[in-house]
Amino acid sequence: MTSIDDLPIRDDLRGLSPYGAPQKHVKIALNVNENTHPIPEAVARSIVEALAASILTVNRYPDREFTELRDSLARYLGHGLTRDNVWAANGSNEVLQQILQAFGGPGRSVLAFPPTYSMHSILAASTGTRWIAGERDEEFGISPETAVRWITDTAPDIVFFCSPNNPTGTPLSLETIRAAYDATDGVVVVDEAYAEFAPDGEPTALTLLDGRPRLIVSRTMSKAFAFAGARVGYMASDPAVADAMRLVRLPYHLSTLTQAAAIAALAHTREMLAMVDDIKAQRDRLLVELPKLGYIVHESWANFVLFGGVADPNAVFEALLEHDIIVRDLAIPNHLRVTAGTEAETSAFLQALGEITALGDIGSFGPLGRIDS
Repeated sequence: MTSIDDLPIRDDLRGLSPYGAPQKHVKIALNVNENTHPIPEAVARSIVEALAASILTVNRYPDREFTELRDSLARYLGHGLTRDNVWAANGSNEVLQQILQAFGGPGRSVLAFPPTYSMHSILAASTGTRWIAGERDEEFGISPETAVRWITDTAPDIVFFCSPNNPTGTPLSLETIRAAYDATDGVVVVDEAYAEFAPDGEPTALTLLDGRPRLIVSRTMSKAFAFAGARVGYMASDPAVADAMRLVRLPYHLSTLTQAAAIAALAHTREMLAMVDDIKAQRDRLLVELPKLGYIVHESWANFVLFGGVADPNAVFEALLEHDIIVRDLAIPNHLRVTAGTEAETSAFLQALGEITALGDIGSFGPLGRIDS
């Protein structure tokens, strides 16, 4: 049987692994940071009606400039943004890929700070952009001084930040973003996929866009809008950056149906975001309850919690699977990550983990250093 190694694939792609969290059919899936709340029925009906209307025109190509969608996204983001500041694609991954296609590529580099979203390095590899792995400060933070030091030492063409960071949930200060921007002549990208889960009133990188034409803020409808299956991501930037995206995007890359569904969802922003407060409450609950079981938690402004002190993450992962629950083992030593689900899902997870912790021995299950009598 022919394998990929038998094909004349690019040398820099040999030996790489594709992105992919385990896809297992379980009752409670808390492994990929989905919004586990269903879309409200009234909103779902509105989206279906929009799709029904748009299906009548699918014999024609979609609006190549997705003008109405960009208007809707600009209204949602606020901050004085207009359609000219907005770009969208099939998930924020495609937005990030287009950024790398336009500003990266062979002979260019991108600096990021692992542990961070794994697709960043995968997209760098797929576009032939050299990946530079910077180092974080304690508790997964990135100070302005740390960011500037790495930029000065490595002179990257692109700098990637993730705020809040995935998989740690760590917030990123605006001071760090400002300092990084001032330290480079390249593009600075702030991936704000989980921005809606930050504490109320906290400013985002959107507030820094004015006067910074090389700053890009990427967002997604997958998380807060419960639209993971629809694949809608977008970015805000200087209009010139959107012009650069037009040079690398595929023609008519956003389907008529995708545009219609997203526009309809954005028309119901209040209803769609009503579930965010509940998700934040469950995240905060995890931050309180996991330490009671003896685990170490890290500050999170996202819809998930990274917890440490796990003696054998794979064993705990497998034990949770036996309870029909899946979380994420990210190969961070002694850590696992869990998505904040519904109240019922969070309760089931905490109960199962409590049982596993109580029954397991320190060598294979439970928190490091925990001694059960």
